[in-house]
Amino acid sequence: MSQLKANQTLDCKGLACPMPIVRTKKAMDQLQAGQVIEVQATDKGSLADMQGWAKNTGHQYLGTIQEGNVLKHYLRKSTAQEVMEPKKFAHLISNEELMHKLASGAKVTVLDVREPAEYAFNRIPGAISIPLGELESRLGELNSEDEIHVICRTGNRSDMACQLLAEKGFKKVKNVEQGMTEWTGPAEQNQ
Repeated sequence: MSQLKANQTLDCKGLACPMPIVRTKKAMDQLQAGQVIEVQATDKGSLADMQGWAKNTGHQYLGTIQEGNVLKHYLRKSTAQEVMEPKKFAHLISNEELMHKLASGAKVTVLDVREPAEYAFNRIPGAISIPLGELESRLGELNSEDEIHVICRTGNRSDMACQLLAEKGFKKVKNVEQGMTEWTGPAEQNQ
């Protein structure tokens, strides 16, 4: 493949969600419409993050090239008419509310949309692991009638996942707004 040309290169290697998106948004604000940014990241979750962020803001996700453990994401800045404010999913639940629901034995599905390695080291017992990047192709594993609480590390990927589920007809979906970084309830990990 010929070398892709970008107007700006942004180094986000070693950063975890949500920092690659935070830095990309700041850098994108400095670009002119039509310019392309190359975002270099090592967080595997950044692929789904970049795709979801671009979809939610109106900027164009062009593609990703992997070189070793570095993901090079290419995004094009849209014109002012194409850009929109990122949507936030309206239905939220706090970590404390979710802990109380689980402790009371309420029938809820906890969907963890982090990457497999994140899930392996710290997760809510019984949570289903479907990384955000695989969610659309694995919707059949979920019941659209169930009450589903979606969690990630900080609430960003889960926000995008909730929007996707709602678009696909899931009616009882809530974003666990604080995510696993603030989770103080029961947790488990692989042995």
